Amino acid sequence: MSTLVRTKPKVSVKVQTLATVGALAAAVALPQVFHAVGAVSGLGTALGETFLPMHLPILLVGLTAGPAAGAISGVLAPLVSFALSGMPTAAMLPFMMIELLCYGLFAGLMRTARIPSLGKVVLAQIGGRAVRAAAILIAFYGLGSTAIPVAIIWRSIATGLPGLLLQWALLPLLLYWIENRSHKADA
Repeated sequence: MSTLVRTKPKVSVKVQTLATVGALAAAVALPQVFHAVGAVSGLGTALGETFLPMHLPILLVGLTAGPAAGAISGVLAPLVSFALSGMPTAAMLPFMMIELLCYGLFAGLMRTARIPSLGKVVLAQIGGRAVRAAAILIAFYGLGSTAIPVAIIWRSIATGLPGLLLQWALLPLLLYWIENRSHKADA
């Protein structure tokens, strides 16, 4: 296990709290920007569904501040967004909460793993999407809910592919910048 995990400095509770609040604010504000641009351009919510702006800060906080900060930010961001703006829709809200909780948790659990940043992002994405898919399947087949069709599992992956690619490009760069900045501050 020691070869898979590298030592990274512990993140203080104060930093975790500030990171959680910052990620929560960003995860609520970024989608609103995308939806506003979508409204002006006539695309509606399509930009948010395509570029997945709520996912970026949740993955980032998990990778930088750990699993607690990631999970708390992930579960609260869709809830706060829904309370303030009505988005995501009530039918999608529980599934978004589950998905983003898992993104933040899985990203945080991999914070110290000795794998490239891109690998951490991809694994967190797969984990979050797999748990979300399982929740949708349980709701549809196990509980008889028809509020969300099963086809949304694949449709959301196809629609969100540009957002996944954006995460693959931005998150490793942001992590590199944050880590180098913290090393310079320590020196």
